[in-house]
Amino acid sequence: MRFPLALTAKIARHIIKHKVRRTPKFAVVLQLEPLHTCNLTCTGCGRIREYSTSLKDMMALEDCLASARECDAPMVSICGGEPLIYPKIEELVAGLLDQGRIVYVCTNGMFMRKKMKDYLASIYSPATEPVLTRLLAEKLISDKDSETIRKGKSDARPAIGPTKWMYWNVHIDGLEYTHDLIVEREGVFKECVEAIRMAKLLGYQVATNTTVYKETDAQEIEQMFEFFSSLEVDGHTISPGYEYDAAKKDMVKRLNKQPEDFFLTRKMTREKFAKIQEWGQRFTIFGTPIYQEFLAGKRELTCSAWAIPTRNIKGWKAPCYLMTDGHCQGYHEMLQKVEWDKYGVVNGVARDPRCENCMVHCGYEQSGALGTNYQRGDNWKNFKYNFWPKPQPYLAGRNVNAFNGTSIGKGHLAEAKAAINPRLAGAKSAFQHHEQEAPAASGGSCATGDTSQRNELLAKITARKDA
Repeated sequence: MRFPLALTAKIARHIIKHKVRRTPKFAVVLQLEPLHTCNLTCTGCGRIREYSTSLKDMMALEDCLASARECDAPMVSICGGEPLIYPKIEELVAGLLDQGRIVYVCTNGMFMRKKMKDYLASIYSPATEPVLTRLLAEKLISDKDSETIRKGKSDARPAIGPTKWMYWNVHIDGLEYTHDLIVEREGVFKECVEAIRMAKLLGYQVATNTTVYKETDAQEIEQMFEFFSSLEVDGHTISPGYEYDAAKKDMVKRLNKQPEDFFLTRKMTREKFAKIQEWGQRFTIFGTPIYQEFLAGKRELTCSAWAIPTRNIKGWKAPCYLMTDGHCQGYHEMLQKVEWDKYGVVNGVARDPRCENCMVHCGYEQSGALGTNYQRGDNWKNFKYNFWPKPQPYLAGRNVNAFNGTSIGKGHLAEAKAAINPRLAGAKSAFQHHEQEAPAASGGSCATGDTSQRNELLAKITARKDA
């Protein structure tokens, strides 16, 4: 099975219960954003820009848990911002698991190893030594880390341990060069890989989460799947990049770029996802084959954004994760107040111009599961896709040249480094990708993100020129 039986059965029971009751609209997945603070400023993400005046605000733990009970979705995706920054993330995960939820922790991966080291400290005993030895041998922890772990956990807070009811859902938008470019910081891809390797060694379930943009190379996405399949990740989610308002404003104001140069139209999405069904057979892509047919342009679906509501520091976001026409104080209030028939695309016509190019998973993935545009044979397709044996790890993916950026001196800061160190002559090729000019040089997706590295280098360049 692509998804563990107990988890699949839980979601299926939830859907069947509401279908029998003829519930018109109900939540399948809650997207819970306890904060919008983030340690990265990924290109294409408008979240920390949209909520720029409340980045220091956080939801109380009690509000987070109450929100999950209120909408009663069987699955909760903890996102943000970076959820591992949330001070009570351990208590939140534990609380949701106690409620019987399936939990996805959507993370950029930068703090994963720290949380897993905390877990090791919480369970340490002499029997843990073989695990520490292997982690040390594979350079996933340091000698200092092992000493800290051996001292045990110093507080009574719960740790985030492996369970079949939780997934680390790690943001990966390509191989090293591309991913570091999009997240606007070098070294992030490498840390993600090391965190995933450590998680799998410790028995965690891990998925990757990928957004595809206009300049994304479809062949590179396939190679990315091959590489992470060789690491035996448990599954993948993938969605097209959509030009929602907050992200569009950020592109223009912060990056001085036009959104149409970065985000996908519907036509482009179908071109980029032409092989999605083939990928679904080769790799463990979570979801439904119905949504894959939609992405490939083989059928139409109606948006069901109400099935994946978003709860954040402002309230229940209306109408959807990507568009903000307001916030409601209650989940049922949101369901009743939003005029749902004013959104989405029906028969090729956008009810709201902002919906025209949207084919994003949070609007359409659940439509395939709920049968909102049912066609004969859809139930069998879904059953076969999810209950047949999942694809085996693609071990040949270990040969993919995944570390094609900063690890080999070709990160997006390489030109600046070369400018202050003549011995690095030739590093300008860092801006070449697949023998062509990379997005950063051609008006693509690189921005300043955490600008400390770049600003320091550029200051040195300026000082040298003025000398």
